[in-house]
Order: sequence, then C-alpha cells, then structure tokens
Amino acid sequence: MITVPEAARRTGRDPETIRRWIRSGKLRAHKVGTQHVIEDEDLNELLAPSLPLPPEWRTTWTGEPMPDMVALVRELRDAD
Repeated sequence: MITVPEAARRTGRDPETIRRWIRSGKLRAHKVGTQHVIEDEDLNELLAPSLPLPPEWRTTWTGEPMPDMVALVRELRDAD
C-alpha cells in the first residue's frame, strides 16, 4: 500500500491530481486515519495502456509471442 504523495511521485503527477482521481472513483483507495492509501495493483491498473496492440505487434518476426517487457521490468523492480 502506498500513500497519495508516493503515488504522485511514481506517476509524475501532483498529489491533488491523485486525490481528484480518488474522489471521482477513477482510483480506488482506503482511508486510514486522515490519509488515503492505495494498493500498488490499483495504481498500476489505472496507468496501464488501455488500447490493445495491433495483431502484427503481438509476435516477433520469427512468429514467437512478443515478450511482455512491462511485466519483466515490474518483476525486476519488485525483486529489490
């Protein structure tokens, strides 16, 4: 779980933007005392690209499935 300032830092947005997303229901959060806390997964889901990849981008030139680079980066980041 992360705080609003941490979510703002990770997304490069103003903390008030994060609070606005929470108030509008765009981003789920839980209130702990006077602070909102956000699940990492909820923030990642909000920031994930919403457009599907074109079919020709789903495989490499050899026909193998394209590696999920975002998942690999997240896995490496979480390993720290």
